[in-house]
Amino acid sequence: MLQEAIQSYGYWAILVGTFFEGETVLILAGFAAHQGYLSLPWVMACAFLGSLAGDQLYFYIGRKKGRAYVDGRPRWASAVARVEALLARWDVAFILGFRFLYGLRTVTPFVLGASRVSPVRFLVLNAAGAAVWAVAVGALGYVFGQGIEAVLEEAKRYEVAVFAGVAVVGLGLWFWRARRRPPDPPPSPPSPPVS
Repeated sequence: MLQEAIQSYGYWAILVGTFFEGETVLILAGFAAHQGYLSLPWVMACAFLGSLAGDQLYFYIGRKKGRAYVDGRPRWASAVARVEALLARWDVAFILGFRFLYGLRTVTPFVLGASRVSPVRFLVLNAAGAAVWAVAVGALGYVFGQGIEAVLEEAKRYEVAVFAGVAVVGLGLWFWRARRRPPDPPPSPPSPPVS
């Protein structure tokens, strides 16, 4: 039943997951392909389409809303500064590889849309970058699938010991925090009645 659910909805989940962000989704999908639940080429194709579509949408939002949209998000300020510095220095290479830069992937298309980058240029470079990303990260999930499978098989032998160890550590941390907590302050004396 789980295998049927993965096969039925797996590709849609990849498409939607990579539209919004995606490394984790794609690595897990590569692992599912290694397990035989999904086809690796289809995993990569869905990841390519989802990533391309999401970043194109974000680019056009940045294009339409302009710099005010980007500047209206104070939490993005440091990432925006990094994007602008990288764009000024590396231009094409940065647009091709921004997906691989942690903390910049979501912000970059908005900033590029609000910048001087032309829509056609972004489309071409975004498509090339999405293809490289989908193949590289999908293959990584597939290859790590072999290692994960071996680790899980070995872990089955030790799962009770691992669970007990985690429980002991958790209880130890709980007791440690309880002892570190400052004592409750003494109750204040009652105030005299106001006449």
